[in-house]
Amino acid sequence: MKRYPTVLTIAGSDSGGGAGIQADLKTFAALGAYGTAAITALTAQNTQGVRAIHAVPAAFLREQLEAVFEDITIDAVKIGMINTVDVVEVIAGVLDRFQPPFVVFDPVMVATSGAKLILDETVGVLKTQLFPRATLITPNLDEARMLLKKPIESVDQMREAAEELIAQGCRAVLLKGGHLVAARLYDVLAVRGEATQVFESEYIASKNVHGTGCTLSSAIATYLALGHALTEAVSLAKAYVSGAIQAGKDITTGQGSGPLNHSYAPKPMQIRS
Repeated sequence: MKRYPTVLTIAGSDSGGGAGIQADLKTFAALGAYGTAAITALTAQNTQGVRAIHAVPAAFLREQLEAVFEDITIDAVKIGMINTVDVVEVIAGVLDRFQPPFVVFDPVMVATSGAKLILDETVGVLKTQLFPRATLITPNLDEARMLLKKPIESVDQMREAAEELIAQGCRAVLLKGGHLVAARLYDVLAVRGEATQVFESEYIASKNVHGTGCTLSSAIATYLALGHALTEAVSLAKAYVSGAIQAGKDITTGQGSGPLNHSYAPKPMQIRS
């Protein structure tokens, strides 16, 4: 039987369309995978910021997840916004039950606008319940600072922070350095038992970077679903995001931080047997 490589996103909905579930599904489609979704929260937001958050009850999230897993073969999972402890527990239980091959967790804690998206008591539960179950976590600098409660202001400190997260139970960490003020961008990949790698890329001047983190983690999950090894998936995903930023940098969508151009080079849906 033939089927599509399939990725499941577990994340919040962005009514402005630039991040969250909407960005994830656009990314899956652009890279040739079939996308499925389970929504953890509804947000009222646009390019200027988040106005309100409405959490989806954990019991209903469980229904969404079980409906997908019981019917469709999932090749990779991307996890995004989670803001309550009971939602974390539901996701951990479902992952244990269905054992998807790959799990990429983007621990979304703060929106681009600065709005806090997670309850304080949830942060510790993320570390104990989801970090060990994830193939890769992809925090940005602000999120890593919240997790480790320490300053991170250089590439050397990024290396130390990524390795500290590995020591705390993560299997692999991609620490994103886009918030460092520098002419070049640096991301650090630490994998348990392997040498830490630094990815360097060109800084692209654009105000349209809303949803960049969601898009990167979704792209990594997609490339894993398509059969690429982790380091290659990270490299390919970074190239895709850079292309999407470049293609969308001169476009106006709303009055604030606009979205990437997810469909700048769409690929046909892949088919596997």
